[in-house]
Amino acid sequence: MKTVTEFPRKVVEFPDMGIVMPDGCRLSARVWMPEDAGDDPVPAILEHLPYRKRDGTIFRDQLTHPYFAGHGYASIRVDMRGNGDSEGLMDDEYSEQELQDACDVIAWAAAQPWCNGNVGMMGISWGGFNCLQVAAKQPPALKAVISICSTVDRYADDIHYKGGCLLIENFGWASTMLSYSSRPPDPLLAGDNRWRDLWLTRLENQPFLMPLWLKHQHRDAYWKRGSICEDFSAVKAAVLSIGGWHDGYRNTISHLVTNIEAPVKGIVGPWIHKYPHYAAPTPAIGFLQEALGWWDRWLKGIDTGVEADPAYRAYVMDSVRPARWHPERPGRWVAEQEWPSPAIKTRKIELIPAGNKPAIVASPQNCGLAGGEYFPFTFGPELPGDQRPDDALSVCFDQPALREAIDILGAPEVLVRVASDRRQANIAVRLCDVHPDGASELISYGVLNLTHRNSHEFPEALVPGETVSARVVLDQCGYRVPAGHRLRIAVSNAYWPMIWPSPEPASLDLSAATLMLPLRPLAKGDEVSFPPPEGASPWATETVRPANSERHVDRDEKTGIVTLSITDDFGEVRDLAHGLANGSTARETWTIHPDDPLSASGKTHWTQTLSRNGWSVRTETSAEMRSDAQNFVVSARIEAYEGETLVFERDSEEKIPRSLV
Repeated sequence: MKTVTEFPRKVVEFPDMGIVMPDGCRLSARVWMPEDAGDDPVPAILEHLPYRKRDGTIFRDQLTHPYFAGHGYASIRVDMRGNGDSEGLMDDEYSEQELQDACDVIAWAAAQPWCNGNVGMMGISWGGFNCLQVAAKQPPALKAVISICSTVDRYADDIHYKGGCLLIENFGWASTMLSYSSRPPDPLLAGDNRWRDLWLTRLENQPFLMPLWLKHQHRDAYWKRGSICEDFSAVKAAVLSIGGWHDGYRNTISHLVTNIEAPVKGIVGPWIHKYPHYAAPTPAIGFLQEALGWWDRWLKGIDTGVEADPAYRAYVMDSVRPARWHPERPGRWVAEQEWPSPAIKTRKIELIPAGNKPAIVASPQNCGLAGGEYFPFTFGPELPGDQRPDDALSVCFDQPALREAIDILGAPEVLVRVASDRRQANIAVRLCDVHPDGASELISYGVLNLTHRNSHEFPEALVPGETVSARVVLDQCGYRVPAGHRLRIAVSNAYWPMIWPSPEPASLDLSAATLMLPLRPLAKGDEVSFPPPEGASPWATETVRPANSERHVDRDEKTGIVTLSITDDFGEVRDLAHGLANGSTARETWTIHPDDPLSASGKTHWTQTLSRNGWSVRTETSAEMRSDAQNFVVSARIEAYEGETLVFERDSEEKIPRSLV
């Protein structure tokens, strides 16, 4: 990445600008703007997050926000209430209070003497979600958003449920937020006599969100609120949507470009869950330059040409050898002037010829361990590995070796006719690229709770032995399968630890299966290009402890229990400007017996540390999840230490009835 230190306008920074909400709650903002913005007002750009601007997102903030400010913007990074250096309490993600706070910040910014009255909003993941949700509320000053790695559907395409299946990331993310929000404000900003009171109040009211999310196992009003797919027309601001093929949120770009009536463009690269100017696998792109073109057009009224950009720009990845991490993905950029594209045709492939006996799908419960993380973000061993171990536990439909290469671009689908011997059963479908030597690389996958085959809002129990029709939609993908390789469609009824298992071992009789494959004419090379990545001066830090990620799968040969253990030590660094050192470590353990879905369990343990000049705090958060045939049982614990003194502890456990999950 090229570091830019000279900008058209000189930048000043305010590390703790207070923004007081109508109810008196003070939000803390880190703001960068041109030094002369008071004399020559500029548009504002808002990023509104719970992830702590002082020590959480500071790495990416430092690259991004000063860059925008140097090009004539007031760039505002706000800690949401109840997090970081802001007052108040947070009770859930994407609450009405959170969205109203963002609207109030937008109105506040537009009214400042240094602002020209136009505001943009941006973010990745949480910030990508809430900028779309805020846009749907139509605050008058909000003219444009840039949403990265986000979703339009909080139920069907987030970390909670997928295809009506309970994602295990639901529990993992609840554990993560329990840890993230357990940290105190910085005493240098909150004050020596005030930070502790704010912290203890925050801890006493800190929710563990898993029980709440489990109480909404179907697509009810809880999930509809904040899902902009309920009314795409509510979004009037111009939308630039960006995502990556190695991220869990790869479908949103297509959904937005297809459905938004306001000006909208989409970009999908080969990336994990990161901003695309420093993301991997490479190639990264000049995201900040791309963003400036968007902001300049919609916030300054400059004709930058972005309206003439192709509707959908995507990276078609070349086939590679399976690996848990790819530092780069060879391929090419393609462009579609409209999306859905008339150039993309669907190839229909019958997987079970007429008259054949049904395929029996009865996978061991540990099928899925080669699947990787739902949204990788550590630049480590989190990608899908060689699929052959999971293929061996699935029913596989191998196609003939390709005589010529094909480019897949879009969302493959598999239409099935299936009968289950249980009232509830899941089905998982993987599309794989099989190399001539047998290595199997995951292209895309989809899962479906068969009781949700007709509706996520009103599931219908299966009648054992009765054949039903279902449609399994796989995630969007951009992938070239070379000549000599084979397509494999692998079908299982377990996908651990991506989804929580059915309460009973099930057997599926698959009597018909049809693959619907979206194929684009073979690209001859790059059809569009991006400038190379740029960024402002990086965050200046001292490494106290280096980062390290480990992942182990073990099978107890005596008991048969299979255990996946993950340790992500994110290291510890000290900020060279304000001296705060922060460190964190996450540990996860997932266990299951291949023959017993009720043996499934998950455990997490997070450690967070903050220190400066003899002052130190530490939080330890842990959680556990298990189930029986009727209930989920989740528990959580928080411990908080000032120095080595325990100042807060709390335990909780809750039992939630299962409902066709």
